[in-house]
Amino acid sequence: KKKHSCRNQVLPRSKEFGDALYAVDIGQNDIAYGLRTVGDAQLLASIPDIITQLVLAVQHLYTQGARTFWIHNTGPIGCLPSTLLTITNPPPGFLDNHGCVKSQNDIAQEFNRQLKSRVMKLRTDLPHAAITYVDIYAAKYGLISSSKQHGFVEARKICCGYHKNGIDVGCGGILALPNGTQISGPSCEDPSTCISWDGVHYTEAANHWIASRLINGSFSDPPIPITHACYATS
Repeated sequence: KKKHSCRNQVLPRSKEFGDALYAVDIGQNDIAYGLRTVGDAQLLASIPDIITQLVLAVQHLYTQGARTFWIHNTGPIGCLPSTLLTITNPPPGFLDNHGCVKSQNDIAQEFNRQLKSRVMKLRTDLPHAAITYVDIYAAKYGLISSSKQHGFVEARKICCGYHKNGIDVGCGGILALPNGTQISGPSCEDPSTCISWDGVHYTEAANHWIASRLINGSFSDPPIPITHACYATS
């Protein structure tokens, strides 16, 4: 009885499931894993299946009473500093004007094109749902391409970890060298000047910059702020 009472205090009431805003974010881990394990052609061929799983999840939530969705596309994975650590002397055209791996960003953008198409269809299939498509790719790439204008240092800098002379130690890690010394992966002195925290995840400052532009609707379809997303009808 005591356990049941505690659960009732923590879980939302049934009505609140229908009133909630469901934020759905998918893609980066799937693409990152594919880039490590299969060729580009096979990864591209798998995109429809990945998106179908997202669609099925949204449809299931809808059957359970969910009505308002905020669906994020995937970011510019080719700009992640962790991706760029192993790249030396890239051939012409391998990187774009901002130092990102062009082929990887092309895959991310293809994923986003297909995702947006499926979101448009979901709006027809789920007529009582309010579905907002959020272009996180554009927001993140916009920050990376103009980082210094917004108070960030070089966009490829990793704040936490050690990455020098071919030695990589992850954030908070310690590497013991054969000579008995150790190399640690500490945080940089001022994370607020960096976009990347650990090579994959963004710093609080970068996330704040991105979020402030997402919640006002600047990168949304339809272009409405998050405060109005629950009232959208198309």
